[in-house]
Amino acid sequence: MEIAELVRTLDREGRLLAGAAAEAGVDAKVPTCPGWQVRDLLRHTGMVHRWATAFVAEGHTSYHPDGGLPELDGAELLAWFREGHRRLVDTLASAPPDVRCWAFLPAPSPLAFWARRQAHETTVHRIDAESALGGAPSEISVDFAVDGIDELLRGFHVRRKSRVRTDEPRVLRVRASDTDAVWTVRLSTEPPVSERGEVTDADCELAGPAAQLYQALWNRRPFPVVTGDSSIATLWREKSGVTWN
Repeated sequence: MEIAELVRTLDREGRLLAGAAAEAGVDAKVPTCPGWQVRDLLRHTGMVHRWATAFVAEGHTSYHPDGGLPELDGAELLAWFREGHRRLVDTLASAPPDVRCWAFLPAPSPLAFWARRQAHETTVHRIDAESALGGAPSEISVDFAVDGIDELLRGFHVRRKSRVRTDEPRVLRVRASDTDAVWTVRLSTEPPVSERGEVTDADCELAGPAAQLYQALWNRRPFPVVTGDSSIATLWREKSGVTWN
């Protein structure tokens, strides 16, 4: 996806997140993040926004630690979140295309990486904020969902940090039913190897509309359809969580 489109998505998703958080209230529980209240969600996402902004705005070319979580609460916390989100959007929108800074996944450029990563980071946590209200989450476009699945499967879970591993080689297929996007994920005692396409037979297939798969693979909803060996879907659910530390 184009950087400008990702930044527009980041802008919209952050505003949706803030709106849902304000409506739910900071004391509300977040069902998609067990143990969290809305205040935890705002503190975490606001911290990540400021952390990401610093790389692009200050040009850090190696890892730079985050600034920690604020002790703010209530209306002050919500205002702090909105301020950090606005600065991130403005920083990405105005940065030169060739800005040099640290990134932790392959991308055409550091700017493309941060725009993509923060658009998906914010979307997933917008889903969390809306879960505090109950009801169905706001829509996610097919193209954006496909991009997010690709980032998760071919970015996050090919790193050594991934805990999605099997004692014996297995193959997981992920299929978006409302487009032609298909992924093949080879599982073993090593980090998963993911590629686009239906390149070999699968032991388990996860299928459904791209937006539903996106949420399910980020462990925000059940898998729409599971065929084959369901223990692989269970493995994903238990081991695929991406944590801050």
